Amino acid sequence: MTLTAVILLGAFHGINPAMGWLFAVARGLQERSRDLLLQSLPVIALGHLASVALVVAVVSATGSLVTGTALAIGAGILLVGFGLWHLLARRHFRWVGMRLSLPQLAAWSFLMSSVHGAGLMLLPVLTRMPAGHHGHALSGGLFVAGVHTLAMFLTATAVAVVVYEFVGVAVLRRAWFNLDRMWAFALVGAGVFTLVAAV
Repeated sequence: MTLTAVILLGAFHGINPAMGWLFAVARGLQERSRDLLLQSLPVIALGHLASVALVVAVVSATGSLVTGTALAIGAGILLVGFGLWHLLARRHFRWVGMRLSLPQLAAWSFLMSSVHGAGLMLLPVLTRMPAGHHGHALSGGLFVAGVHTLAMFLTATAVAVVVYEFVGVAVLRRAWFNLDRMWAFALVGAGVFTLVAAV
């Protein structure tokens, strides 16, 4: 998986309404304020980055303790298991209400990104990074997380502005594609890819 794939995964997260742009649009429409929408998106991206960075920290911390193959196999199993759980789960994580402060919005984004396994999708990249000094592995992983989150942020911003200015949320009732289900299949696919590449 290359940096291009990392960017594409970020863009995919940006398109997914569950990762935050829909929440930002709802806040903007609720207060009739494009500024509120635009203030929400960087905070949502920050929560997303924190979730992904947590995965990076765990991978870089264990990389020196566990062989790359064992880590890749464990990551693959985790991805497949999480994807299957996400496919079979009947309920999704819910937050209370739409009136959140910016710190609460960042916490919401962190939880949603974590629940949806945002950082897990980067495991194939992180487990293939050269093993070496802990600081180098961490900085390389944080670079990957940063590029991924930037792609997510730019895509989410574009989608949110288009929906807010031209489409409105009513269109989602007529033309809804279940990105959560697609995301779960993507998790399983990434897990299978990781397992095959590791064996």
